[in-house]
Amino acid sequence: MIPFLDLKSLNAQYRNELIEACTKVIDSGWYVQGNECNEFEKEFAQYCGTKYAVGVANGLDALILILRAYKELGFINNGDEVIVPSNTYIASILAISQNDLVPVLVEPDLNTYLIDSNKIEEKITSKTKAIMPVHLYGQTCDMDKINEIAKKYNLKVIEDSAQAHGAYYKDKRAGNLGDASGFSFYPGKNLGALGDGGAVTTNDEELSDIIRALGNYGSHKKYENLYKGVNSRLDEIQSAMLNVKLRYLDNEIEKRREIANYYLNNIKNDKLILPNVRKDDNHVWHLFVIRTDKRDELQKYLLDNNIQTLIHYPIAPHKQDAYKEWCNDKYLVSEQIHKEVLSLPISGVQNLEQTEKLVEVINNYE
Repeated sequence: MIPFLDLKSLNAQYRNELIEACTKVIDSGWYVQGNECNEFEKEFAQYCGTKYAVGVANGLDALILILRAYKELGFINNGDEVIVPSNTYIASILAISQNDLVPVLVEPDLNTYLIDSNKIEEKITSKTKAIMPVHLYGQTCDMDKINEIAKKYNLKVIEDSAQAHGAYYKDKRAGNLGDASGFSFYPGKNLGALGDGGAVTTNDEELSDIIRALGNYGSHKKYENLYKGVNSRLDEIQSAMLNVKLRYLDNEIEKRREIANYYLNNIKNDKLILPNVRKDDNHVWHLFVIRTDKRDELQKYLLDNNIQTLIHYPIAPHKQDAYKEWCNDKYLVSEQIHKEVLSLPISGVQNLEQTEKLVEVINNYE
């Protein structure tokens, strides 16, 4: 079986270093808000090119806390609107609605699956306060156009970079392309912890300070609570794991690019639509997503040939029971994408033999 993602083998590459890092934390007797988290925040901010990074419990919390911080600053109020792509993972939208804000869905570009920057402006109203571009699958959005629109209407730009660790837009990395960015370190990400984890990056010192307090019960100083905060902190064990794996992230990305390029150059089946890449040095290939109107049939064929695939994502957000108020809305591009996409295996431990086998099998699909 060619697995979609072999996490055990992926982390086994760094096993000795991970054990050493974990042992160091255990022996320190300090497990929350210590040196490992401080070090990771410093290194990750430097990697992204930002002044600040704040570790939080997960990627969803990262986005929730950014919006909450803007509410504390008085820039956003209950009932205000945030523009978000209609084909994103549900977490992007949950972060908005959990802050008592209104998600405004914008269709993606069918070629890139990224929010269509030409359709954003028509959705802006007097209640719009932010745009949340999602760098889906590992490719950055059209940030020049998005930032231009944001400046015109005095909006905040909050990147959802959960799938884009290390991705570039021109000369800047994801996480440094707007006012703030949320990252996830879920184990399957290109930079994955061995559990949940997340971070916020920004160049805004006041925003980072508020987010840090909000994630620590609303407190900068123990027992003194400035805000009605939550408990959302990146613990020392996960920070230590990430400190190890961050050193290898660029290598991981390069291995993924090699596989993606092999797929792009060698998959020759006119029943499939391959990813559209703006520039190959921008894409970090968190996912390699193809499309076909026979998606379920193709997935079964591949499984019958011992190739595991996944669907990211089978149900469009506006079709989820959680958002019943949208049940009659039509987002035809998103609906087409969600019916047709299929993610092929890709990871830093996938070998050439597996890659060649997959291409052979998929080229024989009729």
